[in-house]
Amino acid sequence: MMMEMRSLEAALLVLILGHLVSALEVPLDLAQPPTITHQSPKDYIVDPRENIIIHCEAKGKPHPSFSWTRNGTHFDVELDESVTMRPHSGTLMVDITRARPEHYEGVFQCTARNKHGSAVSNNIVVRQSIAYFFLRRLIEESPLWSKEKNKPIVVQEGVSLVLPCRPPAGLPPPIIFWMDNNFQKLPQSKRVSQSLNGDLYFSNVRREDSRNDYICYARFTHTQTIQQKQPITVKVLNLDAINETMADYYNDTELLNEAPVDERKPTFLIPSGHSSYKMVLRGHVLEMECIAEGLPTPEVSWTKVSGDLPSRRTSFLHFNKTLRIVNVSESDEGEYSCTAKNLLGSAHHIITVEVKAAPYWISGPPKNLVLAPGENGALTCRASGTPKPSIIWSMNGDRIENLPADISRKVEDDTIIFTDVQVGSSAVYQCNISNPYGYLLSNAFVNVLHESPRVLTPANKIYQVIENRPALMDCSSFGSPIPKIEWFKDSRASTLNGDPYILHDNGTLEIQVAQSQHKGKYTCIARNSLGASENHVYLHIKEPTRILKQPVDMVVQRGRSVTFECTIKHDKDLLPSLIWLKDDEELPDDERFIVESNSLSTSDVSQREWLRDHGELPVDDRFIIEFNSLYITDVSESDAGVYTCYVNTTLDQDSVTAELTVVETTPAPAVTHGRPEPPTDLELTDQKKRSVQLTWIPGEEHNSPIQEFVIQYEDSLHHQGHWHDIARVPGTKTTAHLKLSPYVHYTFRVLARNAVGLSAPSSPSRMYKTEPAAPDQNPKHVHGSGNKHNNLVITWEPLSGLQSNGPGLYYKVSWRQKRPGSDWITATTNNSMYTVSEIPTFSPFEIKVQAVNNHGDGPEPVVAIGYSGEDLPAAAPANVHAVALNSTLARVRWDPVPPHLIRGQIQGYKVHYSRTHNPHKHSPHHTEKHVLTFSGNHSQGLLPGLHPFSHYSFYVSVFNKKGEGPKSEKQEFKTPEGEPGPPASLSVTNPSLDSLTLEWSPPHEHNGLITGYNLRYQPGGTQTSHPVAGFPPRRPMHKARPMSLFANVSSSVEEDGTLISWEYWGPEKNVYVEYIAENSEGEEEWQKELVNGSQNVKLKGLKVGLSYRVRVVAKGHHEQPLHSEELFVTVPAVTSRQVDIATQGWFIGLMCAIALLILILLIICFIQRNKGGKYPVKEKEDAHTDPEFQPMKDDDCTFVEYSDNEDHKLVKESRTPSNGTVKRDDSDDSLVDYGEGGDGQFNEDGSFIGQYSGKSSSRDNAEGPESSGAPSPINAMNSLNSFV
Repeated sequence: MMMEMRSLEAALLVLILGHLVSALEVPLDLAQPPTITHQSPKDYIVDPRENIIIHCEAKGKPHPSFSWTRNGTHFDVELDESVTMRPHSGTLMVDITRARPEHYEGVFQCTARNKHGSAVSNNIVVRQSIAYFFLRRLIEESPLWSKEKNKPIVVQEGVSLVLPCRPPAGLPPPIIFWMDNNFQKLPQSKRVSQSLNGDLYFSNVRREDSRNDYICYARFTHTQTIQQKQPITVKVLNLDAINETMADYYNDTELLNEAPVDERKPTFLIPSGHSSYKMVLRGHVLEMECIAEGLPTPEVSWTKVSGDLPSRRTSFLHFNKTLRIVNVSESDEGEYSCTAKNLLGSAHHIITVEVKAAPYWISGPPKNLVLAPGENGALTCRASGTPKPSIIWSMNGDRIENLPADISRKVEDDTIIFTDVQVGSSAVYQCNISNPYGYLLSNAFVNVLHESPRVLTPANKIYQVIENRPALMDCSSFGSPIPKIEWFKDSRASTLNGDPYILHDNGTLEIQVAQSQHKGKYTCIARNSLGASENHVYLHIKEPTRILKQPVDMVVQRGRSVTFECTIKHDKDLLPSLIWLKDDEELPDDERFIVESNSLSTSDVSQREWLRDHGELPVDDRFIIEFNSLYITDVSESDAGVYTCYVNTTLDQDSVTAELTVVETTPAPAVTHGRPEPPTDLELTDQKKRSVQLTWIPGEEHNSPIQEFVIQYEDSLHHQGHWHDIARVPGTKTTAHLKLSPYVHYTFRVLARNAVGLSAPSSPSRMYKTEPAAPDQNPKHVHGSGNKHNNLVITWEPLSGLQSNGPGLYYKVSWRQKRPGSDWITATTNNSMYTVSEIPTFSPFEIKVQAVNNHGDGPEPVVAIGYSGEDLPAAAPANVHAVALNSTLARVRWDPVPPHLIRGQIQGYKVHYSRTHNPHKHSPHHTEKHVLTFSGNHSQGLLPGLHPFSHYSFYVSVFNKKGEGPKSEKQEFKTPEGEPGPPASLSVTNPSLDSLTLEWSPPHEHNGLITGYNLRYQPGGTQTSHPVAGFPPRRPMHKARPMSLFANVSSSVEEDGTLISWEYWGPEKNVYVEYIAENSEGEEEWQKELVNGSQNVKLKGLKVGLSYRVRVVAKGHHEQPLHSEELFVTVPAVTSRQVDIATQGWFIGLMCAIALLILILLIICFIQRNKGGKYPVKEKEDAHTDPEFQPMKDDDCTFVEYSDNEDHKLVKESRTPSNGTVKRDDSDDSLVDYGEGGDGQFNEDGSFIGQYSGKSSSRDNAEGPESSGAPSPINAMNSLNSFV
């Protein structure tokens, strides 16, 4: 028992020590095992349109190396050219341009290792966004929702209705909403609302629900795409209208509920039954919904049967039909009841909620341990979950139970205890906690070090603290063994320990109530057995931010105005941010809400009167006072609420609230409130040059105290008839000290404000004229720029009449060139613009404008910088040359033009280039001119889209805002040869049973010297094409046309139609095939055949024996569709059938003649034999072989050697194996062996593609037992014609 107690005490001591050292952060210059610092989320949904990046970052000393597993097996990055790993990192990058994204779905795990241990990442499950597949399907195949037209739904007024949405699945699920044709959200209410699955529910329908544009939209957040369902039409009629229109809608509508509809008690549409079950995970969001139908519309309410709803985490959505609880906990488990009620009754439904929990930390994941040799420690991995999770410990990625025993390490459930650790026992431990709903994986290392102390907190750090608030000063340190921290202040007389100082275990020094005497210099010292280290920090005490004048609760009539005032005080070194909130949210974006503010320093002599009224503030420069007011004009009922004045600085904040109550214009008869009467008896006293005192007598309050007075003035000298606010004073005052401006004829009036509104203006005071004075300010927004190459136009914002301070206002304009020794030149003007001429082009000038009147000059003006006008550049770029990088791309280089020769602000360089010569064009001198623009900091550029095998000339010029400069010397370059385009045409002539003639014309784009043609053909009914021969080039048949986005357009006539194939590189997705009879009349239209995302289509509507013009069309956002070159297709009139020689008349006659001859010979032999004579019958038979066993030649009707397996074999026909395939290695025959027959499809360089049945040298073998029935001559000809 004693031993057990000692073991328990030792374990507790170890745990405490482990807790103390867990706060240490090992500096990166010290040896340490790897720590994973960043990794992708466990469930990683990627967008297949973007490269896949799987993050794995780690730190350690030495820097760790990285490896990956995929689906539990090693993933070798070097063997996959589409995957790269970032340098000094484990992050994988998958280039989807070189691989399909779905090939990289799976479970990935990263391991970071160095000589001190190995850390592993979570299992990262990489999946594609499901919405992407629907997007691709929409673009390439078919839309997400069926495009068939929905039948109109006709329902009787008062019945319930559900409009289904049924959106496609998505990962994550799409957001559903209903809109109309104008993209406006459909109005919803407690009668009409959307369910969680997206369907639209009507508790009962009304006539106003009739419309033809109920459209359900699904927004996929991961791919940022929106898809829509076909519009649904709903017609709501009463019973009489349904009977009258039954005939009109019988064929194309869906009639629901023809019986009369009466008022009825509620029933639930969802969920069904009296009870249901729902499971939710801890920390997730619980959403339950109850939607009922009934007439009148039911009201839905929610209660928790087994307790109260968590008010702070509960919200009701969709007009109380959805109960939403966020951050679900085990306490939310139980039964919930939803009740639907109307005047006729109620319905109830019970939902039983069960809360499960994936593993979650109780006290956080285990912390890294740094131990000195011989010390003890512990790693604790404490978590919970429902059901209870299991715990698996690993070391460096290997399960501990599979490792050799270590006496210094002991595993006890969720804790590993280390005793007497030694150098070299550093490692990374993994704690894996899992249950059926998830897992937690955490890495924590044990690092055995022997290091002297070091202080990690930055030296001379300044801490700013508000007076009477807690102050915390850090002394973050590292050392092994753990350093002991001591603090000193100023002279280091004694350590700081005890009231008012608190020293925390991590070295932080706390002062719970910081006051001005605590400011100063502090020193912290870290010590252990190996040495000591110290650091200095400074503490500054700041004045608190306070709201001096708070806004008060207001009652105001609708349509009136209201004002909330908020006056604040803050430390001069702290910048406050003041905002107004309404009901704890931002103010509405409404021009009726006006916020005004101004500030002053308490040391301003002009504000001593204000400070006298606020005597609690000392007169020094530590404070700044700010006045802030919120004005709301034309108040409405929606403006009622709680308004908050919120001010905060980097160190503190303060806030106050006031409630606004909006009342009707006509108050209740019991209490009569009204706006106050206007003040009277305005009097001006204490008259000075720049100030005057105004007094008045308040008017009747009308049962609502006056809150403030608004003083306004009119300037009859400058703005007669316009009144402006000049001051506001509290309702308790009847005197205001007004600051005035010189040279103004003032007339004052006063308005009173109470909770109801503003009074009418008082009668004006007598006029008070202030004396003129020199201007107090100069014009603002002074600018200088030239509109000609040798001038400078100086402009500014003129002063108003009130700002002039006196008569005779004019402006003194000064300028000088910005260079040493330049003198100011001055001119005067009455305008707001002045032009300086005959000055250097595009030169910087210093300019200033000063206001002057008859009583003196204004203050010294601020100097601005302007530039004189620009001129065209005076020089061209030098050393211009070009290098062709490939057949379609060239690089142009030049030397930049010196700035002084640009004579303006450089805008860039222009490269003018043109194609001057093409040896294969009919007009060799035709030029194609192009211009490319490059920014001014470029001295080279690429010319893309060039024509191969062409001569180009070019020149370069620089341009500024004025225009383009001179041209450089014209240079030339030549692009090398490129791949030729396809032959312009291909036709078949003189087809016969065993041969045909092919004719073609050269390609439109030679792109070089044509050295020959490759011809290939493909027999009908197979998928293998056969090369035929190469031919030397010949003269083109037609004039070449520009390169198209279509290529290799070809046709193939088959038994069930004509196959049209092509290649297309354009961006348009709407591609289709058009065809028209060759000799059709002008009014006949092209027939269209839609294409389903592929690059071939079979035309089945072509008539036998006719020729057609066929073309491929791509249509996009541009007005004109893109057409391929037209292809001529002829459908042969000969049917594809076997010709049986046994049915031919001439063959039957021949056989009859042979049989008769044999019969005669037999008779003669019989007669001779009966006579006893011998006749040379055998020799005659040898000389005259039975013609029945000798087939005839096709050309001269003579007999040739017969073969049973080649009954109808065409002599020059190639054979195909019985399995329909041909080996490529045996397909190298040319027209030397096969004559001029053969055909096939074109590839990009104009040659034929395909394979053939065999070489001529091995033809006998190909015609052996492996061959099956050979095609007839007619079939052979049809096979060739199908490719023409």
